[in-house]
Amino acid sequence: MMFQRPALLPWRNVLHNVMLPVEIFGWKRREHRAMAAQLLEMVGLAGFQKRLPHELSGGMQQRVALCRALIQRPRLLLMDEPFSALDAQNKLLLQEELLHIWEEHKKTVVFITHSVDEAVLLGDRVMVMTAQPGRLKQFVPVALARPRNIMELQGAPEYGELVYRIWSNLREEVQRARELEDGIGAKS
Repeated sequence: MMFQRPALLPWRNVLHNVMLPVEIFGWKRREHRAMAAQLLEMVGLAGFQKRLPHELSGGMQQRVALCRALIQRPRLLLMDEPFSALDAQNKLLLQEELLHIWEEHKKTVVFITHSVDEAVLLGDRVMVMTAQPGRLKQFVPVALARPRNIMELQGAPEYGELVYRIWSNLREEVQRARELEDGIGAKS
């Protein structure tokens, strides 16, 4: 599981934060220490093992959190708005990193986001939810080729069509919710 905020333990350095699941589950540290080093190298943090979380940028902290999730070798990776608090540059870098990890390891990822662009860029299927109550409104397959280059993809007509289709659906949902609120407000 990867959350919106990295949830790193502030008194533990980068390596020890990544190794936390290993300690919790009682796995062999030596075997996983090498894996932690590989993961940190993969996300561009090879020289930061001994740094504390407060010494890292928000994007770096999220990469540590990603390594901590991946060290468990999950078959399913749950990501709850993991890039929403990041600046545009770090968000783009982590989106590209996630695409690279998916290409390399083919993990199943359930990615929750409020960003339609992000959902289309990263996903193979987008599930559009209603506002309240949260129910499945629409299921949109994303048939964009892989491997994906985010910068190239954003200029592709297929990408624009998918984003437009999802936004149109969301707009209808917002209008319906406003009409419902207005109707309730008029009765009271």
